[in-house]
Amino acid sequence: MGGIEQVINQIARGANKLGVDTDVLSLTADRDARTIEIDGYLAHRARLDFQLASTGFSASAFLRFFQLAKKADVIHYHFPWPFMDMVHFVTRIKKPTLVTYHSDIIRQEHLLKLYRPLKRKFLASMDRIVATSPNYLATSDVLRIFSNKVSVIPIGLDKSTYPLPMPDRLKYWSEKFGPKFFLFVGVIRYYKGLHILVEAAQETNYPIVIVGAGPIEQELKAQAEKLGLKNIHFLGRLPDTDKVALLTLCYGVVFPSHLRSEAFGISLLEGAMYGKPMISSEIGTGTTFINIENETGLVVPPSDPLALRQAMRYLWEHPEIAAEMGKRAEDRYWNYFTADKMVEEYVKLYRELAGK
Repeated sequence: MGGIEQVINQIARGANKLGVDTDVLSLTADRDARTIEIDGYLAHRARLDFQLASTGFSASAFLRFFQLAKKADVIHYHFPWPFMDMVHFVTRIKKPTLVTYHSDIIRQEHLLKLYRPLKRKFLASMDRIVATSPNYLATSDVLRIFSNKVSVIPIGLDKSTYPLPMPDRLKYWSEKFGPKFFLFVGVIRYYKGLHILVEAAQETNYPIVIVGAGPIEQELKAQAEKLGLKNIHFLGRLPDTDKVALLTLCYGVVFPSHLRSEAFGISLLEGAMYGKPMISSEIGTGTTFINIENETGLVVPPSDPLALRQAMRYLWEHPEIAAEMGKRAEDRYWNYFTADKMVEEYVKLYRELAGK
């Protein structure tokens, strides 16, 4: 599961415990597009026909959505997914609706000009829009237009759903990277700022571990090789048991995303959940709602390798301060970012909309 899939899973499984039956509709490239049960809710998978500009399209999704929506009391969308805007209007289902607004559309500037009228019509038709942080609400031109119907519900995680770190995996990774290393976890995409991290790693000997795979993985490996860096370790995709072991062992979490496409930062929140000091960039999104400057970690300007290097050096050379930041990060997770808190707010919203 990627970040948004993780959020949907947490909402659906948590709402189920509070008496809300949830059906989730998504697309799949698998030939077997059947309905399966996950964590007490039903996941309906329509066949993915093709993708355009990172947006999945499916002819069969129209009927599947129509059938599911007719039975529902409330329809909950997740934005951005332009195809679902079309489905919403074509099927003409008149039910209470809300949408979780995960991110502005940043990269497809030319296509955005064509999509903008549909996007505004879709958002205008929603009964409620949910932003995932006050930071994003304050900095999004789109959300500002609809601010009268925007609620803020921060993303939350349920630590009990994560596996316990196994002694053999803790021993393996500890022997491999030593007692102190920085960790990045996530899909390796253009907006994650990992090219900045690679550049920042020059003139340092801090072990930096990168967990995840993605479209620019080979490009980053080539960059690190060209710079002759021996302290960056690309591990690719790993099972959750290994990810949890690395989160448990790491000295700090580095999250150098430099564009607003990074609207929240699930793996940054995982760092807080495991009590780690964090380094992130100020991009006006939820990353700086999770990581508070000089409280839970350090915040640097985006696309600034020197500032990122200095932040890593500061944490590395001040272990007592780093440990205090990590403790405050974990406290902040328990106070603001648990799945229970998120789910309670969504279920309250569901009941309010259904009551109308």
